[in-house]
Amino acid sequence: MLARLLRNMILMQVLLGACLGYWLGRDSTWPALTALITAVVLPFFSMLLVDTYSALRSRGAEPMGKWWRALFGEYRAGFIVFLFRQPWSRQPPVVLPPITGTARVPVVLIHGYMCNQRIWDDISSALRQRGHTVVAVNLEPLFTSIDRYAPIVEAAVDELCRTTGAHQVALVGHSMGGLAIRAWIRLHGTGRVARAMTLGTPHQGTKIASHVHSTNGKQMVWKSRWLAALEASETDAIRALFRIALTPQDNIVFPQREQVMPGVVPQVFEGLGHVQLCLAPEVIQWVAQQLELLPHAGT
Repeated sequence: MLARLLRNMILMQVLLGACLGYWLGRDSTWPALTALITAVVLPFFSMLLVDTYSALRSRGAEPMGKWWRALFGEYRAGFIVFLFRQPWSRQPPVVLPPITGTARVPVVLIHGYMCNQRIWDDISSALRQRGHTVVAVNLEPLFTSIDRYAPIVEAAVDELCRTTGAHQVALVGHSMGGLAIRAWIRLHGTGRVARAMTLGTPHQGTKIASHVHSTNGKQMVWKSRWLAALEASETDAIRALFRIALTPQDNIVFPQREQVMPGVVPQVFEGLGHVQLCLAPEVIQWVAQQLELLPHAGT
């Protein structure tokens, strides 16, 4: 669903760019060339505008150099994820076996708002190289309650346990995906959870969602009732299973340093953007190291 939506958006931008370019170059020698160049450039330019706006709106009292570094990193991550990967996702989520022979704890990867399984390409490949069986789910429908994603997570956990013979899995969520993990735990408990990790998750809500009207968008508003109820349902034992990563330059989830769960000390990555958390080598290395501390599959 998201892939089709993104493809349609890119197509609309290309057509608009072609018309605009042809109009701008109508008096030149090569109007068709102008139309072609504008058609190719406009989707990239649109991404630049969106990322720049969100980075300016979310900017906190952090060093300017790290803010610029995060902004340019988010430009690159946005191009890769939203223009070259996610729009062309056609294969349904499947269990991917490890590339190496050492069987480690299997991993469920859960994306965030307006994303799909392709945001995990880099992390999935790195984890499989280290011996993890991996499945990256798709959360659909796009605009619904986060609680409705719990059956999707449950199905992925069941499939991984059945396929690998493991008794527990690790779950890694980006952005809203971290909240989907918490919603699933509220419903199904922690018996099959070896570790839960979140990257850039709005645990306390984000102020960028104040004008979002979808159900899941409203649930992620800063200090929402849904988030308060979710936190109230959790015990210290549940929170002890979590590891949190955040970036002070997150352009989507802010106030950035407040995105924690009680009693969980976050791992802070400086100079990274929101989407970039799923592509940055240092974050991937951190995820892999956290998983290496867990027992191997089936133990």
